[in-house]
Amino acid sequence: MKAARRSVEIDISPARFYALLIDFESYPGFVPNQSSARVVERGASRWRVEFELSVARKLRYTLDLVGEPERSLRWSLVQGDMMRENEGGWTLEELPGGTTRATYEVSVSLGGFVPRSISNALVERTMPANIDAFKREAERRGE
Repeated sequence: MKAARRSVEIDISPARFYALLIDFESYPGFVPNQSSARVVERGASRWRVEFELSVARKLRYTLDLVGEPERSLRWSLVQGDMMRENEGGWTLEELPGGTTRATYEVSVSLGGFVPRSISNALVERTMPANIDAFKREAERRGE
């Protein structure tokens, strides 16, 4: 199992960043390696979303996501190609001046005969790039 956590300050409000986080179907337009995202079930602050990610090869997985507007978005794995675990989330904290501290944490475990290099790439290299992409997109939308 590979786990990571990182915080970033974003120059928009928690409400606006949360709106981006739950715009799942826009992810392929700005998240590196995200080739698709499709909401298959939608409820009040609950979603089931099918994702496809390309990191050395295509990985398909489905997450259940639960949001608390302006505060957090948490997820857990329903099913996935070669994925045994994918748990994590975003925690949002309003900072002075209306900006946001967004903390991203994830724990991923791949099954089968997946080389450690793919698992490490998924968390160590992909995660910082994804966080930076969310920051850029959020600030672009906030202009």
